[in-house]
Amino acid sequence: MELTGVWRIQHFDVGQKRPMEVASAYLDDRFWITAQVPGDVHSALIERNIIENPYFGHNDAKSLWIEQKEWWYRTQFDFVKQEGSGHKHELVFEGLDTFATIYVNGLEIGTTDNMLMAHTFDVTKIVNNGKNSIAVKFDPLYLHNRDKEQFQWSSYTKERPWLRKAAMNFGWDWGPRMVTVGIWGKVRLESHRMAKLESVFAHTVSVDESEAVINIDLQVTSFAKDQDLVCEVKLLSKDGLIIESEQLPIDNLTGSVEMVVLSPQLWWTHDLGEPYLYEIEVTLIANDEQVDTYRKPFGIRTIELQLKDAQDQHSFAFVINGVKLFAKGSNWIPADNFIGAIPDQRYRDLIALSVDSNMNMLRVWAGGIYEKDVFYEECDRRGVLVWQDFAFANALFPEFNRNFMNNVRDEVVYAVKRLRNYASLALWCGNNEIDWLYDMKSAAGDITSPFYGEKIYHELIPEVLEQFDTSRAYWPSSPYGGNDANDPDVGDRHNWQVWHGSVYPRKFGDVPLLDYSIEGVTFKNYKKDFTLFSSEFGMHASANRYTLEKNIPAGQFYWGSVEMAYRNKDTNHQKGILLMEGYTGIPQNIEEYMNFSMLTQAEGLKYGIEHYRRNKQRISGSLVWQHNDSWPGTSWSLIDYELLPKASFYYAKKFYHPLLLSIDHEPGQSLDVWVVNDRVESYRGEVKLTVYDFTGNEIYTTLLAAEVPSNGAIKLGSLTEAEVLQGRAAEEVVVRLTAVGWEAPDNLYYLRDQKDLRMPATALQVEVDADEQSVTITAQGSLARMVKLDLPQGNIRFSDNFFDLLPGEQATVRISDPLGKKVALAELRVSALNDVFPDTAE
Repeated sequence: MELTGVWRIQHFDVGQKRPMEVASAYLDDRFWITAQVPGDVHSALIERNIIENPYFGHNDAKSLWIEQKEWWYRTQFDFVKQEGSGHKHELVFEGLDTFATIYVNGLEIGTTDNMLMAHTFDVTKIVNNGKNSIAVKFDPLYLHNRDKEQFQWSSYTKERPWLRKAAMNFGWDWGPRMVTVGIWGKVRLESHRMAKLESVFAHTVSVDESEAVINIDLQVTSFAKDQDLVCEVKLLSKDGLIIESEQLPIDNLTGSVEMVVLSPQLWWTHDLGEPYLYEIEVTLIANDEQVDTYRKPFGIRTIELQLKDAQDQHSFAFVINGVKLFAKGSNWIPADNFIGAIPDQRYRDLIALSVDSNMNMLRVWAGGIYEKDVFYEECDRRGVLVWQDFAFANALFPEFNRNFMNNVRDEVVYAVKRLRNYASLALWCGNNEIDWLYDMKSAAGDITSPFYGEKIYHELIPEVLEQFDTSRAYWPSSPYGGNDANDPDVGDRHNWQVWHGSVYPRKFGDVPLLDYSIEGVTFKNYKKDFTLFSSEFGMHASANRYTLEKNIPAGQFYWGSVEMAYRNKDTNHQKGILLMEGYTGIPQNIEEYMNFSMLTQAEGLKYGIEHYRRNKQRISGSLVWQHNDSWPGTSWSLIDYELLPKASFYYAKKFYHPLLLSIDHEPGQSLDVWVVNDRVESYRGEVKLTVYDFTGNEIYTTLLAAEVPSNGAIKLGSLTEAEVLQGRAAEEVVVRLTAVGWEAPDNLYYLRDQKDLRMPATALQVEVDADEQSVTITAQGSLARMVKLDLPQGNIRFSDNFFDLLPGEQATVRISDPLGKKVALAELRVSALNDVFPDTAE
């Protein structure tokens, strides 16, 4: 029974009210504020126009008072109570943020101190047959950490290490401080008779061409003595047909059954095959009476983390069903600062966008939450692997405190048991950047204390996983491995030479260095990186025009305004300027800033990821920082807060495509032509290289034979600049690669940086078909660089955007709403970087 009725909230100063007075079942709360559950206080106050939207302008500063108050939630519900010795009634909160005291019918039933897990209370003797009331008191956080030790290191704020709460609530370098409070998960009353299924763990033991072996472990809780307990376990096909069925007697409240599935349909990432999902159904029978049922999707697959290759060299590669994967993806942060109020559809949209851009992995970053069920369900359904961090990010943690460690252990056990059945879950990871940064900060003298928290990632979590989930690999931290946790030769790596200017190589104990110069932050440094797996890297780009204009006060939407600066929470805004200065030149107005920053991010990620993929024999993955935004800011994201993709997203459709044509080239050097194939099939055909000047004249063309091996990368040939330029200037040409006789997307290359190109003005012919929901664009006179479509609406899809057109070329772009609504096209703007008449439409 989910408690979805009317909830009300109210706040008091600490000590203003006696708790038992407010918790009373008879309190008149008619004048309290109504609120959604799941949700949070901020969202409720926004919905009732009590506070202004904190995402607009500087309004977040106006809502800081919320975290200083004591907040109460109340509701009432009717219940038909079944009596008897074998009945158990439990009140379950899937998410309480964070220090809560719970009252049922005026009686205090318990307290909580962890946002990151569910909390269950036995209310068998308390719940009434008929009317019932629930009251939940939330303390302000400062009551619980103001007297605690402060540590030398906790990024962005020193107050959070004692608090088991989403770290990003306190602000990060991509989002504001927004300390939430409230009931952020579902609330339900569970009634059981005689016994219940405590947990079901289904996992694949082995797979070959003819059969798969799966194991299902069961744990049962009994509410009465001397019961005959039996579990009926079924594996059902996607169509509901019974594939296998077993009867399992339950002894000592546990049981395990092994099933052999002939000719299994395997779960694959979407780029390698179908993410086929069976269904596991477990029915618990007590004394011949059905008392509980579990039914969830289940994917048959094996997933391994390969740390040594066939030559016994260090590796960091995911192997799914025996196929070595190149992981292509991004890092996931919470989809909104107001986590409890995020609609399920927002998750579906963001994961659909990951699939649209050919990603096959998302990393759930440690500074957020263990995500909601809908996230993992969608990743299972869409064939996207999940790298799951435990919720420890960029800080020291009080491992010396018994109560804290018990709290952490409960959290880790809960997270493992909740998530271990998802086919998409590929890896458990202990923390984000803590091992790496502890050493760097110690070397710099910023930390002199012991490594508090080390016991969590290197002892506690491995012990829990040994008990509850040995079916997938554990990695203690990210990055981790080698001499310096960010060593390119062992484990995974975070490449922050680009953007942050980190100087490498480095070894343990070396004082960290930063180089804030064009050469220090440039994306050209990606080609120096021969990591085994790049799990974080990226650079800023502006949000889209609609997202910024919607959230910036009138008169402040210009380059260099205070409000534009407020959108950027990074520590040094000069880094973005240096990146653009090196590639596009420094922007002079807001339009140039949006265009230049997006183009720099898109071309920079293309440059780095194509390098990683050409070297796939050594490098096995690239996860861009970051996938999404939690508020309308300037950040590293590929998709802005209003769910509008940036230029880099559309570039990703090509640089993450399973079949990649690419050129490895630097000014004055040869053009090396490559094909990368991430599929198990091999391909045979040709690759056509054509050189055009910007007015569309063909200068040079050649065909290269392509024998493309399964899951491989091959260099097809090498051409000198002099050969392909035929006497023309490198600043005046564009190179196109095209697959001939097989299917792979075209790819365009410029032989010099954008700022150095001698690109004439172009004109765009734009034809809008509102009925067909399409726009046809033709470049006239000269190549059109970065054709951009803009609409003043969030969460719409363009089939393509931020693309280039040769003169005379025509592109038709389809426009859609993910919910199928018709999109109004009257305010469509179409432009290009070198458009002489921008925003012209017919």
